[in-house]
Amino acid sequence: MAEDAILIEPTPAACRKRELRTDLRARRLALPAADRMRDAEAVAAILQAQLAFPKAGYIAGYWAMDGELPLHVLQMRLRKGQLWCLPCIQADRSLRFAPWRPGDELAANRFGIPEPALATDSQLEAAEMAAILVPLLGFTRTGARLGMGGGFYDRSQGSRHGGPSPLLVGVAYEFQQLDDIPVDPWDVRLDAVVTAREYIDCSQSA
Repeated sequence: MAEDAILIEPTPAACRKRELRTDLRARRLALPAADRMRDAEAVAAILQAQLAFPKAGYIAGYWAMDGELPLHVLQMRLRKGQLWCLPCIQADRSLRFAPWRPGDELAANRFGIPEPALATDSQLEAAEMAAILVPLLGFTRTGARLGMGGGFYDRSQGSRHGGPSPLLVGVAYEFQQLDDIPVDPWDVRLDAVVTAREYIDCSQSA
């Protein structure tokens, strides 16, 4: 470290987020596989029965890692006209999305997460998605989301400041609901959250 470097003390909000991430990640990792599968089945059924969930268009999911709620059941039950996509991390740490079906080629990104092996100029912008299913560590019923801290999903939602915006749906286990999460100016709120028990319209809870 340079001698003239300035050490910035973490803010109380940043410390609180760090504590929450440590606790919630450990709880998520401790979930038995049977519980994950049960919740995956329930979430797929709730989403496809939800009137607000797009019946057609690009549906962006994610490749479940680190104990995240898996979405393979939903992918297998897509309606005609719903097209599954996976996120692809860009050099600027934003996300684009690429259609993917089982059997299509994948390549590991810098974090070891599989992504569709599709050239960047063939990938889709977030604004082209009908819905984006977002992984998380914690959420509130008003749409605040606690992620892993990389800011990838927040950085990709420029369309929310004008033009079409996809429906942003957090995917969560019930224990991930919190009463409050510190929110930074750049944090993008969720439109809804789905758990194995319910679909929460965050606009109605705000």
